[in-house]
Amino acid sequence: MIFDNLKKMAELKKLQDSFKKEKEIVERDGVSVEINGNFEVENIKLNPQLSTEQQQEVLKRCLNEARESIQKKLAKMMMASGIGF
Repeated sequence: MIFDNLKKMAELKKLQDSFKKEKEIVERDGVSVEINGNFEVENIKLNPQLSTEQQQEVLKRCLNEARESIQKKLAKMMMASGIGF
């Protein structure tokens, strides 16, 4: 039982490490956002042709879409891993 739990912990650690490598890039109206599987923003590019208000709105949409997309990707990876809890 203890060894099974240790094995699951090792598998979870490996899965968590693979999450870090996942990236999601969303681009809208010249504004782009890149986040990783730890939900950390890695890169943001703004469009200077848009007003500040437009950039803020597009950036918000990009961040939300990227977060949702990476969540779905990570959930599929969890399900495919076969790790039971």
